[in-house]
Amino acid sequence: MKATMKDVAALAGVGVGTVSRVINGVKVKEITRKKVEAAINELSYEPDEYARALKTNRSNTLALILPTIWHPFFSELAYYIEEELSKKGYKLYLCNADGDPEKEYEYIQMVKQNKVDGIIGITYSDVDKYVSSNLPFVSIDRHFSEDVTYVTSDNFAGGMLAAKELVMRGCKSVAYIGGFSPFPNETVNRREGFLAYCRDKKIPFKILDMPEPITDLQDQILRFIKENDTIDGIFTVNDFMGLTVLETLETIGKTPPKDFQLIGFDGVRMAQERKYTLSTIAQSVPLMATTAVDAILNKIKGVEVPKRIILPVTFVSNGTTIQKE
Repeated sequence: MKATMKDVAALAGVGVGTVSRVINGVKVKEITRKKVEAAINELSYEPDEYARALKTNRSNTLALILPTIWHPFFSELAYYIEEELSKKGYKLYLCNADGDPEKEYEYIQMVKQNKVDGIIGITYSDVDKYVSSNLPFVSIDRHFSEDVTYVTSDNFAGGMLAAKELVMRGCKSVAYIGGFSPFPNETVNRREGFLAYCRDKKIPFKILDMPEPITDLQDQILRFIKENDTIDGIFTVNDFMGLTVLETLETIGKTPPKDFQLIGFDGVRMAQERKYTLSTIAQSVPLMATTAVDAILNKIKGVEVPKRIILPVTFVSNGTTIQKE
């Protein structure tokens, strides 16, 4: 017969209310918590999640909104967020928005309908009016008009670091290649940091910055490189753009690091055990995931969370830059 909360309470020598508090994560004495957890394990007791949700007005479920599941960075982030939530007794809805604001709106409504307790979101759509400061929502990179918490890497420092690494490896004429969203987000600071370093050190630079959605990307890159044929170092807004630059310049016989050096941003890997795809300014995806999870769970509990949480980045050399002695 299936064990009940009363059975757990009797075995642990505590009241049913104490068992309920332990199950729902409410703080109790350490010795009491261990007794209850031991009884739960011995009886193989499984809490009724649906009943818990009705009683506590919590579903113990979060939603993660992604622009696409096809981008390795987003997939890796989803993996680590799910891992972290699982440790904390939460389940995850993975919401693939695919650039559709209507989908994102429907996902945001899930919080208001108590289907999920909160949302972690990477959004590039016009959903600003649906996201308010009293909504349990944590954003990655993008900021909104209201005081919504967002987690981001130090993009400005990353841009500066990319410029510094190219110059230290002998580049004399550098370029930034990227795209920009119509909606405000922190990734524009990658370009700003790169340009700030170049201006400060008086390094010649060129910019190819394209409004999104980008059309004829390879043609634009080829035209840019042909018009600026002295460029010997390139920093791209992300690794995917870097890979496109690689493929495009290969069509005219240029390969790194012999003909030019290239640094991306993100730290994209095609598998957990694989190296990065190119030299890159790497974000710590596990740290971003745990930080976002801690922030959203604190918001759900009513704990004050900073509006802007900035995480460090590092440079990783992987074949598209000259190795230093």
